[in-house]
Amino acid sequence: MSRPIEQFAEVAPCRWRLDKSADRAMKADAEVIATREILQQALDDGAIEQVVNVACLPGLAGSSLAMPDIHHGYGFCIGGVAAFPADNGIVLPGGVGYDINCGVRLLASSIPESEFAVVADAVGHALLARIPSGLNARGLRALNKKEFQRLVAGGVGEVARRFGGDPGDMEFIESGGCLPFDTPGALGPRACERGAAQLGSLGSGNHFIEVQAVEEVFDPAAARVFGLEPGRVVVMIHTGSRGFGHQVASDYIETFRRRNLARLKLRDPQLIHADIDSREGRNYLQALNAASNFAWANRQLIQEEVIAVLEEALAMGRRGLGLKLVYDQAHNIAKFERHAADGKAIDLLVHRKGATRAFAPGHPDLPERYRSSGQPVIIPGSMGSSSFVLRGTASSAGTFFSSAHGAGRRLSRHQAIKLSAGEDVSARLRAKGILVFSLSSQGLREEIPEAYKDVDDVVAATVAAGISEKVARLWPLLVVKG
Repeated sequence: MSRPIEQFAEVAPCRWRLDKSADRAMKADAEVIATREILQQALDDGAIEQVVNVACLPGLAGSSLAMPDIHHGYGFCIGGVAAFPADNGIVLPGGVGYDINCGVRLLASSIPESEFAVVADAVGHALLARIPSGLNARGLRALNKKEFQRLVAGGVGEVARRFGGDPGDMEFIESGGCLPFDTPGALGPRACERGAAQLGSLGSGNHFIEVQAVEEVFDPAAARVFGLEPGRVVVMIHTGSRGFGHQVASDYIETFRRRNLARLKLRDPQLIHADIDSREGRNYLQALNAASNFAWANRQLIQEEVIAVLEEALAMGRRGLGLKLVYDQAHNIAKFERHAADGKAIDLLVHRKGATRAFAPGHPDLPERYRSSGQPVIIPGSMGSSSFVLRGTASSAGTFFSSAHGAGRRLSRHQAIKLSAGEDVSARLRAKGILVFSLSSQGLREEIPEAYKDVDDVVAATVAAGISEKVARLWPLLVVKG
């Protein structure tokens, strides 16, 4: 039975708070950014109880938070954000998820939508043929043990050094596309084996490559800074750390369970954790950094292959096509960041799971180009709906500068398959002018637009709560699904 919605107070537009007095086990408040309808959905699917369970954890800084793309996940809800003191806090694999540093990358271009339409079908077939996709797909590059260790230590820089691309892209990737990693012993052999074979692969499920058009601009000044022009083509890439990250998560969840579960009093065993300064905590954070570096490198290599396909299809080089990286952001990650609390700066380990960073204008960790506008915040919709580019705001300090990462699921994959029984999803979307390419008809049925919340509602809640502001709306022209 779900918790009654009346327990939540709307303390500001689309900001709902459950006071810690509502549950004797809660050590902090729970706060959800949502419309009333989204909040009720999250109550019904059990995601709110996951937010409450996180509020029961020791040492939580601020509130247990959830973004408006909230839905039920492993341990944390998808859309969950929680921070713990860097010096004596805890780290939770369930607060990151299995697909470590799953994230979204956006490329801008000067390609007119009308010119792309002429080659769209050829581009879709080429992307599907050239970029490996699927659950067990091998990648564009296979690495030996030494090459793999260099990659997970060097991230995007190693891809640029070995395989080409623009080293200047690193400025527009969260954390420069590389987090510190110097402990190879933190990685299990099976994780390394899986990762070495999969660099440059899209994966399955909700991962995608989309070619989109800038449909509408809401903030012309920010759009100019981001390089987004109405009627021009952009490319969005969504994937993560593949089997490597999944194995890292599996390995450390089992390690944490074996060492810590018996002594911890947890409402949900999926919230198993370790002290940051424990041996297993330090090792997990090192392995998490390695998987994050792999994910950024993976998106970088896919980007280069996408650019090559566009260059060939349009018979023009990268510069002539105006292709440039807008931003690459993670949405399954835990990172050390400095935030203000009670009037002073404090170092925290911020867990974002299905939530993304949204730094405000002036933040020192932003590229110089984005210091005046704030960080680009990329919010994909479903493959049949708009996506959005937003920007971070000063008001997002209350969410540790966090925002939504996408539309968020409304139906499980099983429910989506049942709802779409007998349907040709590709034909339906093609009738709307959206070309869809996939090796799996069942995969498309799992990802039908109805499986996701209305992205306009998610964005409306995000904006109403003040944690991001709209810059542009994007419309899908071509979708390649994992």
